[in-house]
Amino acid sequence: MFQDTFGMRLRGAYLTFHRFGNAYCEQFGMTADQFVVLSLLTEEDGITQRQVVERSYSDANTIAAMLARLEKKKLVRRERHPTDGRARRVGLTSQGRKVQRHVWESWKRCLTELDAAFHSEELQALKSLLERVPRVVGELRDRRLATP
Repeated sequence: MFQDTFGMRLRGAYLTFHRFGNAYCEQFGMTADQFVVLSLLTEEDGITQRQVVERSYSDANTIAAMLARLEKKKLVRRERHPTDGRARRVGLTSQGRKVQRHVWESWKRCLTELDAAFHSEELQALKSLLERVPRVVGELRDRRLATP
């Protein structure tokens, strides 16, 4: 049955979580995706826009538009990469760091509650299995697109 496939179960889990994340982040004047970008930059400030795309599992156009909005809100800054003129480095402003920290302090309680729904072994196994999905799907995509 289609509804019982791994893809549909993954879709259900992701979309349910993402809608909740968007509703939650809305009270802070941002989307869940914008919070993800701010959080990635908290972990590694000054990465390239391309690295933001890769680490957020998003696409270049979406990230470019999102960074433009975050820059307009003065939460991030973009500048030319010092050694690669084609690349742009992205960093948090002090205001962006403060906003991310504020949202994170609240959001991490939700994540703790979600984690608590699983035994620690289950949670580790689930994280490990989910980590495999992007790689496997990428390989599948590459094989399918390579053959007409």
